[in-house]
Amino acid sequence: MHPVAMNLMPGQDMLIVLVIVLVLFGGSKIPQLAKGLGEGLREFKKASKDDHPEAPAEPKPVEEK
Repeated sequence: MHPVAMNLMPGQDMLIVLVIVLVLFGGSKIPQLAKGLGEGLREFKKASKDDHPEAPAEPKPVEEK
């Protein structure tokens, strides 16, 4: 592991990432990015749910003649 990464406390790495995102995109763009990410996740979940339909109901017993 990188020596600098070993010295970070368990939440500092996320804090560093958040600061970098804030610097790159600015404070006004972050809500728009979060909204887009949320909508994308919602669409992904909906699409994956549609790919796996519910199990069919109990099969009907076959009548013998």
